[in-house]
Amino acid sequence: MKVRVDVMLKEGVLDPQGKAIGHALDTLGFKGVGEVRAGKVIELELQETNPEKAKEAAKTMAEKLLANQVIEDYRVNIL
Repeated sequence: MKVRVDVMLKEGVLDPQGKAIGHALDTLGFKGVGEVRAGKVIELELQETNPEKAKEAAKTMAEKLLANQVIEDYRVNIL
């Protein structure tokens, strides 16, 4: 079963990568772009066949390794 974990910086945490992307887009002529936030996407192929157990396993992985919960939020989606 495939699971996707989306990790983003929490609101209020400075995002220098997002700022750089926003500046680059403006430089390239893309006007009207507001705030840009950058994050990461992790796709996992799990042996689990039960969607609820797969989601719980991915949540545990996110809390232990994939996301720094002090500055990042995460969301788990079954694909």
